[in-house]
Amino acid sequence: MDWNDLRFFLSVARSGSLTQTSAAMGVSQSTVSRRIGELEASVGMTLFARHATGYFLTDEGREVLRHAEVVEDGILALERGAAGLDKTPTGTVRVATSENLATDLIIPALPAFRERFPGICLEIVTSNTTANLGRREADIALRVVRPERGNLKVRRVGHMSYSVYGSRAYLAAHPAIPGEPLDGRHAITWDESHAHLPAASWLAQTHPGCKVALMATSLPAHIAAVRAGLGLAVIPDFLATDDEFVRVVPPEELFSNEVWLVTHADLVASARVRAVSEFLADVVQTNRDLAG
Repeated sequence: MDWNDLRFFLSVARSGSLTQTSAAMGVSQSTVSRRIGELEASVGMTLFARHATGYFLTDEGREVLRHAEVVEDGILALERGAAGLDKTPTGTVRVATSENLATDLIIPALPAFRERFPGICLEIVTSNTTANLGRREADIALRVVRPERGNLKVRRVGHMSYSVYGSRAYLAAHPAIPGEPLDGRHAITWDESHAHLPAASWLAQTHPGCKVALMATSLPAHIAAVRAGLGLAVIPDFLATDDEFVRVVPPEELFSNEVWLVTHADLVASARVRAVSEFLADVVQTNRDLAG
């Protein structure tokens, strides 16, 4: 058995797709298909039922999956343990965080970090899904939701508050109408697929029936819409740096999140991971609107 075939098997088993696996692993679909076929030949059984809609595990495949995940856990633990023995701050560190924290907080501070640690390459992954640190999807995560599971070291590094903002020009052109939802002004909000987000939930519960000017699926789009004078939006206070932005609803009337720095416990001794962790904590704590 070629143990590398298990990586392809695990990916197809989890995604049910050759296309997704080929994209994730940087190979062609024919390569993925060949590696799955070779694994099936080596174990002497059919692991997947092939259908036009995807690949589905057979009973034998589910049993192999159980053993393959045990092997995977062992390999990942070995990798984390080896990384934890690193005593010099060099190498790549993968950081998972949100787009706004990456672009407006971390990246602007990177030049000073690079001068101090030129041997460290930071790989920043931004996604709406939570990275699994146990499976090495990231070495460090900067999150606004505290993880409850896993062998993780979790540290509170800041506090993110939110307010409702509008541009000076928009507010001047649209005086408040008392008694109307959002004082009669238009809202910039999230689409239905993001209705679970705190900002969308707050707006729906507090100002039902408000007029919506724009629905967008990213925070940078909301900020751009406020700047363009389309309406009001819920924005983290640390991002509302434009002089034209005026706070309409203060943070004490909305919600807030703690900011958590998360590292797998096996990596806390790694010099490069420790250097990046301290850098991220300092960046958050030195920001006036995030400190505390």
